[in-house]
Amino acid sequence: MRSSRRLRWFVPALLCALAVLAARPTETPGRSPARGGPDPGVSAEVARLYEEAAVATRQYEEGRRQAEAYRARAQQLDHLLDRERRQLAALHEDLGRIARAQYRSGGDIPLTARVLLADQPEELLRRQHAVSKADVAVNTAISKSRRAEARLAADEGKAAAQWEALEQRNAELAALKQDIERKLEKARERLQAEADSSAASGTCRGAVRLDQPHVSVTRPWVSPVEKYQLSARFGSGGKMWANRHTGQDFAVPIGTPVRAVGGGRVVKVSCGGAFGIQIVIEHPGGYYTQYAHLASVAVDQGDRVVPGQWIGQSGTTGNSTGPHLHFEVRVTPELGSGVDPVPWLAARGVHL
Repeated sequence: MRSSRRLRWFVPALLCALAVLAARPTETPGRSPARGGPDPGVSAEVARLYEEAAVATRQYEEGRRQAEAYRARAQQLDHLLDRERRQLAALHEDLGRIARAQYRSGGDIPLTARVLLADQPEELLRRQHAVSKADVAVNTAISKSRRAEARLAADEGKAAAQWEALEQRNAELAALKQDIERKLEKARERLQAEADSSAASGTCRGAVRLDQPHVSVTRPWVSPVEKYQLSARFGSGGKMWANRHTGQDFAVPIGTPVRAVGGGRVVKVSCGGAFGIQIVIEHPGGYYTQYAHLASVAVDQGDRVVPGQWIGQSGTTGNSTGPHLHFEVRVTPELGSGVDPVPWLAARGVHL
């Protein structure tokens, strides 16, 4: 009797245990939601600081341009003021010559007396009239020059004050920019350290969703990173590759947002191996693009992406000698079917 009661309790308990095990999610090979991969906080922090650094850089550069413009204006006004002062000095000298001429021709004797005493009064009157006109003209010119001098001095002072204010603001912007860049560099180090750990274990956690840029892309195709320097090219040789380089490298700092070059579907997200953390996207028309040596991913396998969407962050995982994005264009999802990415993108309006 006792054995039969145990059996009646044991069977339902066993069935419940099997149901619980069946309900647990299975792990995709190479993908582990429980361990490995970068901390979402670090990825988001790097992306945020990357954007803040870009904004601070733009503000600083704009401030520098404004300061240079005001400095050039102040220098121009100073040059004009110096020229106006030289002209005013010359006018004063002209006025002095006129006064001396009047003195030599009897300046203290009344004009009526000089006319009466003159051998040729008509000539004396003509000379006197010419001297008077010259005197009036020089005095008028001096008045105008003084007014111009005052205006130029005021404008010069205003431009100099604006220049100095901008210089002070630029110094503050430079300090802010340096502070952001220091924080960004530390965050990049943490992001890469976690990415290296993830790539070494061959496990990736789910996508770290990043806030997308505010500016939407209206073109059907874009470059995989916004600012870059081209490094190793397609087909080039080197000790890092068994045969030839299979893609185009973009030298960018760790944490740089990586963009989908066109619309499509994510067919592969993996960690480990020579490519480190990588993403492969299938595009309409039978082409595939690969983004390798990443520090984090912002998409999962099966996701649909649009042109310019941030799909991850650059790094230096896998077989890499420094921070860069390895970008490939293939006719299949697998290595060995690559075509030169540069003319491929150029044919789609993206000139690197």
